[in-house]
This record gives sequence, structure tokens and C-alpha cells, in this order.
Amino acid sequence: MNNQMGQFDQNEIDKFVKQMMGQMMPAQMQGMMSNHDWMKPSQSQPREQESSPSGESLSYSVFDTHNDVFVRISIKEESWLKQLKLYHTSNQLMVEQIPNANDKHTITLPSIVRKKGTTTSYKDNVLEVKIPKNIDMQYSEIEITEQT
Repeated sequence: MNNQMGQFDQNEIDKFVKQMMGQMMPAQMQGMMSNHDWMKPSQSQPREQESSPSGESLSYSVFDTHNDVFVRISIKEESWLKQLKLYHTSNQLMVEQIPNANDKHTITLPSIVRKKGTTTSYKDNVLEVKIPKNIDMQYSEIEITEQT
């Protein structure tokens, strides 16, 4: 079985699956299939934010899991770790004083997060910030009244 699977070309398999899906989907959806890489596994995409007064950008990526939100920030120089200031609200992470002392960057988080429990780790020039999600979302029903 392993020998037979090794003989298949990944591109041929992708082409076959797309062809079969195209036969099962309505015509309106087939255009979406060809324009979108729905077959590839989802990965966080690095984003840059140009919000520093010096014009320098901060390279980072954001993704969330079932329980946590992760922000990975590229640290070009290890000395940045000593001057770096991190703050967060329920939906934003603020990164200050890197790359320059007056720089401020705001990163919008994909989910609401808790006030406490944030951890960081630094490895291979990447600072990883792990923030627990706030799972207990309270909401209230709003009564709609008709005005006369």
C-alpha cells in the first residue's frame, strides 16, 4: 500500500479532487474553488503594521487556538527585549519602544482575551505571547419595543 501511495503525484491528486468537487458543486461555487486555495492547510500569515513614528514596521503574526491567542513578534536584536513594553486590553496587544524608543504598535486580537494569565517566551529571534481566551462571554437579550 505504501509503495502504491508513493507512486502518486500530489498535483495529480489535487487536480482529481478539485475535478470531483467541481462536478458536485453548483456553477456559482466553482469560481470560488479556483480562486481560493481551500485545499491548503490554514496557517497564520505574517502581517506588518506601519504605526511607528520612525516609519519602521513591526513584523508579527497572530493566530488563535481553542483556548488561547498567540502573537509571534519578530525580534531583530536581542537588546529589544530589555526596552520592550507589552500591554493588552480585551481585544488588542500594544507593543511599545521597539524598534525605536518612541514607537507604538497596536495589534488587534482575533478573540476576546482574559486580563490575567498571559505568558511570553523568546526563542530563535521570536517573542511568543500566549494570552488565554475569555470563554465566559456574557450577553444580554435586548427587548425591542414598538414606539407609538
